[in-house]
Amino acid sequence: MTISVLLVVGMSGAGKSTVLKTLEDLGWDTVDNLPLVLLPRLLHGSQSSETTQRPLALGFGSRTRDFDPRGFIHSVADLRERGDIDLGTLFLDCATDELARRYAETRRRHPLAEDRPVRDGISRERTLLAPLRSWANRLIDTSEVKANALAQQVRATFARDDLAETTLTIESFGFSRGVPAEADLMFDMRFLRNPHWEPALRPRTGRDPAVAAYVAADPSYEEAVSRIEELLLLLLPRYRAEGKPYVTVAFGCTGGKHRSVHVTERVAARLREAGFSPTILHRDLAAAPHDMLEGRPQGQ
Repeated sequence: MTISVLLVVGMSGAGKSTVLKTLEDLGWDTVDNLPLVLLPRLLHGSQSSETTQRPLALGFGSRTRDFDPRGFIHSVADLRERGDIDLGTLFLDCATDELARRYAETRRRHPLAEDRPVRDGISRERTLLAPLRSWANRLIDTSEVKANALAQQVRATFARDDLAETTLTIESFGFSRGVPAEADLMFDMRFLRNPHWEPALRPRTGRDPAVAAYVAADPSYEEAVSRIEELLLLLLPRYRAEGKPYVTVAFGCTGGKHRSVHVTERVAARLREAGFSPTILHRDLAAAPHDMLEGRPQGQ
């Protein structure tokens, strides 16, 4: 019996953690920063003729203890000679400017620039990993790819029929900017009271607890959202049984910043509790609000 093994390597900050977490959601076993010397031991004797083996994803990079790209290539070449392993390597790349922006945003130190500017570390790492980039049989450039989009790409590429699931996306959007063309199921949240007209809540989003509490206090909220959740829990297993590979559930409000965002987060959490692995996408969360698009509340 053959076990599928994916080695995930690449630039620090390019999305390795996102890839491994998404693969884990898809049913893969994952290990990050495994010392290279332990790789043959991990794979030795991993086969069983009695059970179907889960695919395995292993993360490596400059944070890995004693990491040597050329030694890595040599070790993996030896493993590829084994007839019981289907082994691939995915390299994650990203432009220097974008990596520098991500490090500035998170305020984390680059592993190769502990006492130097982050761009120095990025440059050193790019040189270090150049042999691996040329050698890997898969490459994803995440320079213009957000984490949610990267997760969707990984799901589309590596989901396995014997493991799992319909690829499920729960999306918020604003009707003022058009409906999402990819939506399979769409729910209009504009019947709920609108936080846009509360000055203290307007600059916040549906992820904010105060906004969530305001929306949830609407008399129609709990019954409506609960019924939607019950409907999805009924339909999603049927979609899976029929072999539908992708399902997108979209929640809309006027601007896509408050009501739809909160309901998307709540419904996704409920579906996770039920054993699904949804990807959350907030399409219009960063768009600027506009009073003319929101409409005046009743009585004003």
